[in-house]
Amino acid sequence: MDYYTLNNGTKIPAAGIGTFLMSPAEAQAACLSALNNGYTLLDTANAYMNDVICCEV
Repeated sequence: MDYYTLNNGTKIPAAGIGTFLMSPAEAQAACLSALNNGYTLLDTANAYMNDVICCEV
């Protein structure tokens, strides 16, 4: 996976997954699939109302 280096030296993945507009079940399935395929950047937010289910994977 490719990474970007921020100005402070922190590296972040170039690709990630977002869960905006997903139902909790969709978000959980997407997060599990992403994690199983090596993703380390998961964009969730309390406002999406599905972040808790993603964190339970």
